[in-house]
Amino acid sequence: MKILIIRFSSIGDIVLTTPVIRALKLQLDDVEIHYCTKEEYLPLLVENPYLDKILTLNDGLVKLIRQLRKERYDEIIDLHNNLRSLLIKASVQGKKTSFRKLNLVKWVMVNFKIDKLPNAHIVDRYIEPVVHLGVKKDGQGLDYFIPEKDNVEIDWLPETHRNGFVAYAIGGKFETKKLPVKRMIELCDRINKPIVLLGGEEDVKNGNEIQVFFEKTIDSQPYEKSLLELGKKTIIFNGCGKFNINQSASLLKQASHVFSHDTGLMHIASAFRKQIFSIWGNTIPAFGMFPYKTKFLIFENKKIKCRPCSKLGFDKCPKGHFKCMNDLVFDFYLP
Repeated sequence: MKILIIRFSSIGDIVLTTPVIRALKLQLDDVEIHYCTKEEYLPLLVENPYLDKILTLNDGLVKLIRQLRKERYDEIIDLHNNLRSLLIKASVQGKKTSFRKLNLVKWVMVNFKIDKLPNAHIVDRYIEPVVHLGVKKDGQGLDYFIPEKDNVEIDWLPETHRNGFVAYAIGGKFETKKLPVKRMIELCDRINKPIVLLGGEEDVKNGNEIQVFFEKTIDSQPYEKSLLELGKKTIIFNGCGKFNINQSASLLKQASHVFSHDTGLMHIASAFRKQIFSIWGNTIPAFGMFPYKTKFLIFENKKIKCRPCSKLGFDKCPKGHFKCMNDLVFDFYLP
């Protein structure tokens, strides 16, 4: 049997489909699994041992459809369910099943705050389109496989971070998914340990601002003894923009704990069974995207009536106060 899985984006969503890949490969006999995604997300899947072939959307949809037609699939599992995947299903041979989106239910929750959301993680809903094949969820969590060349050696980090560190993924696709920088600084001070900041090129500026705040300078020397007496141990290494996605995954794997906004790195950390401190702004965990099969603590502001204001996010708070992040309480303890 030859099966095609379709999921074009993004980092977190693709990682969240890995239990489906594993279940199909391990629970079916004589099966060949292909995966269709965007070329930019190829690094997430290239080392996955349960995949036989990865096809990418890099030269246009028409060319991709021509490629897919040649494969003669028995089953096409659409875990994206958008216009592109619809066109593929209409053009490529094979029995088709699709992931059931909750767009209407989420719209009702966002606009009327009426909660009809299922009490289920999206991973458990991703398995539904393959149930007809006799496949069941195995309860083993997410997968993430790091290429050997991308394993980060500990001596790549400053000496201050070589005896252990906390990872903080400061990025987010939308501004309303991220803490304001001043609150990121407050959180780092509260963590009170060596911290590696992780994110993309777009997060470098915020990372630098956080790092500079905690740097020791000539001006700070008169206060350093007092800070030491207060037990202040936060030391920042800004790794934003310095590592590719698999190298960032390697650092998450080596971290003692992980702090993250609602972002793809949070799901990669889940794959390594890390204890995650998950920070939520305009979106809510009830949408089904909270950390999967790992120990976690949710930070969210449930005292305001405007959450969720979007199923995705905005460039700025629609109401201007951004209380979902500005009034968030950091209540945790790290040994």
